[in-house]
Amino acid sequence: MAEAAGFQGSERPRRRWLRRAAALIAGVPLLAGMVQIPAAPEARAAGPRTVDVSIDALTPNAPKKDDTLTVSGTLTNGSNVPITDAHVGLRRGPALNSRSAIDTAAKRTGFSQGADGQEIGNLTQKIDKLEPGVSRTFTLHVPVKDLDLGDDGVYQLGVSLSGRSDGASYEQVLGIERTFLPWQNSDVEKKTQLTYLWPLISSTHLTAETDADAEQTPVFRNDNLASEIAPGGRLQQLVALGKDLPVTFVIDPDLLASVDAMTRTYKVEGPDGPTAGKNQAVAKQWLKQVEEAVKTHEVIALPFADPDLASLAHRGKEVPSALGHLGPATTKAAKTVETVLGVKPRTDFAWPAEGAVDSSIIDVATSGGAHNIIARSDSLQEDSLAYSPTAARPIGGGNTAIVADAGLSTAFEGDLSKAENSTLAIQQFLAQSLMINGQEPGRQRNIVVAPQRTPSVSQAQAMAAGVKNLVPGRWAEPLNLTGAAKAAPDPGANRQVPGAGEYPASLRKQELPTEAFEEIQNTQTTLDDFAPVLAQPPRVVTPFGNAIMREMSTEWRLDEAGAAAFRSSVHTYLDGLTKNVQLIQKSPATLSGRSATIPVTVQNNLVQGVKGLTLELSSSQPNRLDTGEPQEITVDGGHSQSFKFDTTANANGPVQVTAQLYTADGKRYGRPMTFQVNVTEITSTIMLVIAGGVLLLVLAGVRIYLQRKRAAAGRDGNGTDGDGGPEDGNGGDGTDGDEPVQPGDHEPDTGSESTDASGSGEKVDR
Repeated sequence: MAEAAGFQGSERPRRRWLRRAAALIAGVPLLAGMVQIPAAPEARAAGPRTVDVSIDALTPNAPKKDDTLTVSGTLTNGSNVPITDAHVGLRRGPALNSRSAIDTAAKRTGFSQGADGQEIGNLTQKIDKLEPGVSRTFTLHVPVKDLDLGDDGVYQLGVSLSGRSDGASYEQVLGIERTFLPWQNSDVEKKTQLTYLWPLISSTHLTAETDADAEQTPVFRNDNLASEIAPGGRLQQLVALGKDLPVTFVIDPDLLASVDAMTRTYKVEGPDGPTAGKNQAVAKQWLKQVEEAVKTHEVIALPFADPDLASLAHRGKEVPSALGHLGPATTKAAKTVETVLGVKPRTDFAWPAEGAVDSSIIDVATSGGAHNIIARSDSLQEDSLAYSPTAARPIGGGNTAIVADAGLSTAFEGDLSKAENSTLAIQQFLAQSLMINGQEPGRQRNIVVAPQRTPSVSQAQAMAAGVKNLVPGRWAEPLNLTGAAKAAPDPGANRQVPGAGEYPASLRKQELPTEAFEEIQNTQTTLDDFAPVLAQPPRVVTPFGNAIMREMSTEWRLDEAGAAAFRSSVHTYLDGLTKNVQLIQKSPATLSGRSATIPVTVQNNLVQGVKGLTLELSSSQPNRLDTGEPQEITVDGGHSQSFKFDTTANANGPVQVTAQLYTADGKRYGRPMTFQVNVTEITSTIMLVIAGGVLLLVLAGVRIYLQRKRAAAGRDGNGTDGDGGPEDGNGGDGTDGDEPVQPGDHEPDTGSESTDASGSGEKVDR
């Protein structure tokens, strides 16, 4: 809003002086002809009760000599008394001589006759009585020749309201608003080359979740993206405005991937669960518009999901493997843009948040494949130059810093939904650009403008108006970002990258904390363990890999709670998927006999099959129960399968058995499942077999004993028989001592017990 006109001098002392002068004249008639009351000045300040003046439009923005300047706006009486005998007039101030003078004039309050200049006579607009709280519009038409502009440069323009208030007997300036008029009557010899970045970037919209169907239907966090790309939406306006401007598109490929997912069946999270999305037509139309727009423009692709380089450099480096995501994000960026838009983008540019850089950020950016770093001049400040140098400058190691102009880059920030704010921003942008050209008119330079990442609709419209009125123009010409990176640097420009300790504290507070990268690492570790057991790993690796990249996005700055919630949702969902492959709890089992088969069931509730897992049983008392060898398992999606383990019991009693799944590299998978096995006494059938064997052994031993006893008795009592050998009922071979085995005798039957397993047919009670 316009400020109150400042007070020039003290009003009350002046009135007291007038009253005393009048009394003196009345009391001394002889002096009446000698005393004169000073005339009131052309305009006086009104004090704290003022009229607000806003300049809502100024055309043309950069007029030529034969043009007529049209200025329109609004007057609002903010006091509690009516304004009478008022009029609106245009005032031309002096030419400004520097960029800082423009900034100072924009911030100045109050009215100053010397700084704001005289009203341009006979070109005012009369304003009827303006009641308190009432607003009224105005329009002034002023031929440029009547402005009496001198040399080329930037002039201050003021629109003031003059009138009477609170019973004042003379006219005062009751309100004033200022703007700037760039004046360049003819083209300059060497125009400033201007590179304007046009960002197509949004926040994170896709979740890691997909429907359990063959198409893997994606699920969106909300339907906000549809509003952004719909006609009149922020992203739709950026494309519509940018396609006809000489700008360089800077795109986050995640945005393209998300909109591309919307062109097919998709779902949106809701309070009652995901619901079907309905904006396929809007998504297709927006992508078509982008595809048409980029055909004639250079495209710069940021790493996928626009990772926060400063957070990675300052916090992520403390977590192993965090920096490892940057390279894949760059590779994915190129593939995504080529697939969706059919153009090959540049991927060797990095853009840290707010263009703030330090040595560690440069190191991280270059490690991801970027050799051109988009910085800003309030980060790489100039100490010795009196002019704005060319943006490009080498910083060592074959890397180039593209230093955007801070003043021009921040010109369209803030609330530009109000016409007065937007108009002032446009005029100030044009004025600053002309002042840059006038700093060194004989030296052609390249100036880069890197605006805010996600401009609003009103900001984008103001940006477009500024660029449209600037290039091609009388003092500037367009150049794409590749051309800016190749421009010859100014020898005296600052090339010293700030140290890590010089990074702005306000921006450091916005960074992702170290704990965030630790959570990201935990999720990545879980994914790495899960993927090898899947029959179709890309169905899980792709959406979760993208989600992990999104967890590091620059767009999470100033949304710490949202970032934490997103990270938690990704890990929780992945953890839930891993638990879909699990062991079914067994009830206590009774094992009868020395050997039996114990079945263990693996349940797979995933859509796809699992493989490469090993199921192992371990006994709490291996000397009592041997659980057999581990088994490799394969289970189809949506199925359960039992795996049988041949066990051997060596003693009776209860034994605790633990079943555990393992990955191919020996890591535990999922929770263990524990159950009890009771080994009971041996069965009656087996007892009979054992008893029979023992009886046979005893009988055989008795028989041998009797035979030997008879043989010994015959030798001691009767001598030899007729054949000269010892007498024996079975005869002999004449050898003293051992008794020969006769043809009618049998080998002793020891009835030894078989140790073979009973096989899978053995009964197991569960």
